Amino acid sequence: MDNQERKIIENAFELILKSLENKVDNNGTKDTPKRVSKAYEELLSGYDANIDKVINNALFDVEYDQIVIVRNIRFYSLCEHHMLPFFGKIDVGYLPNKKVIGLSKIPRITKVFSRRLQVQERLTEEIGECIYENTKAQGAGVVIKAQHLCSAMRGVNLPGSEMVTSSLFGSFKSDSSTRKEFFDLIK
Repeated sequence: MDNQERKIIENAFELILKSLENKVDNNGTKDTPKRVSKAYEELLSGYDANIDKVINNALFDVEYDQIVIVRNIRFYSLCEHHMLPFFGKIDVGYLPNKKVIGLSKIPRITKVFSRRLQVQERLTEEIGECIYENTKAQGAGVVIKAQHLCSAMRGVNLPGSEMVTSSLFGSFKSDSSTRKEFFDLIK
């Protein structure tokens, strides 16, 4: 995020606070626009990330032909409809094709895509597609379980409800036994 983008966010939040000036503590919110701008810079950092740099050539030749899974990757993202957080856990699996990806790279990839304005369905697809294409895996899958504050705090007011999405690629999609093994392993 550059200085101009930061300033636009600061100005927008100054306007929001100005509209509430008789209702909020002005001393407590004096530097809020700058703090919000700084927070959004971090929360939306996925737009500036480069997947090739994140992976950093951490693909290794390994003769391994069984499913690899990284479970319970915690994440936070912002709903693009209300700009409220949604958060939960991501399970990622892939069936290597003579190459494995460095273990830390999978959570880093999930962070890149979750640090953007998102809908959960697209987030699930983007992570899965990235893993599948960059590892040249035989198959890949992603399952996300998340709570959305846009439905918990407002609107339908359903705190604790969870949305579950999945995205499957290659053999995870076409082969029912591979798909079943993946889903059994992430239970």
